[in-house]
Amino acid sequence: MTGNGSGADRIDTTRPHPARVYDWFLGGTDNFPADEALGRRIAGLSPDTKRIARHNRWFMHRAMRWLAGEAGIRQFLDIGSGIPTEPNLHRIVQSTAPDARVVYVDNDPVVLAHAGVLLSGSAEGATAYLDADAREPERILELAADVIDFDRPVALSLIALLHFIDDGEGKHPGAYELVERLTERLPAGSCLVLSQLTGDFDPESVEKGVASYAAGGVTLVPRSHRGVSRFFDGLELVEPGLVPVVDWRPELSVGELPVETQPVPIYGAVARKP
Repeated sequence: MTGNGSGADRIDTTRPHPARVYDWFLGGTDNFPADEALGRRIAGLSPDTKRIARHNRWFMHRAMRWLAGEAGIRQFLDIGSGIPTEPNLHRIVQSTAPDARVVYVDNDPVVLAHAGVLLSGSAEGATAYLDADAREPERILELAADVIDFDRPVALSLIALLHFIDDGEGKHPGAYELVERLTERLPAGSCLVLSQLTGDFDPESVEKGVASYAAGGVTLVPRSHRGVSRFFDGLELVEPGLVPVVDWRPELSVGELPVETQPVPIYGAVARKP
């Protein structure tokens, strides 16, 4: 399941893209000079940037192990999936539940070019890629229904996505409205997992990062603990609640670095829809 047109035809190599900058932070090679330039500028302002990106990724790994394991979720909708980095989400959940069904959503042409990697899941399950804008929730849900049964629990994954979406203006929904419109379609027993940049711990460095992204034409919106908590209104937070990503279920770690003593300015949580 892919979108219309050739991804290569739509790649603008002159402007940085969040997915490709994140790929550079993680040590990937699927980025362009504009992405690397922005990544280096941000890393120069905050030498911990690459470490922070790794911890965000590891949070995703732990959350997916919990969702596919203890929570028993078998359907996953990952919006803002980004460029594949092994192990990707479907590798993690299908290693626990081979029959898991995963739909990735992104609109970056480089991600589209790697859709073949994303689609190589287990024979028992299903893995699909949807070329769509994260700010079009109804379209995403309509197309994802080809793979996902929205009468059964779904894990909605919004990892490091919402800080690239403002609070709403113009024709697209803001971040809070987007989450509300997505979760209202999910049945009881579904889960929302997200991570979000915050300026609560080092506001000066984060504000410099915001300015660097803005100079590259990219919106970046850090949110406070209270601001991130709003995304979970009406849902039941799973222990340990909304915490810095390093503090979310560290016992589920596999091959990660030792426990961190330095703050990681990203909040993460999983919540269940009652």
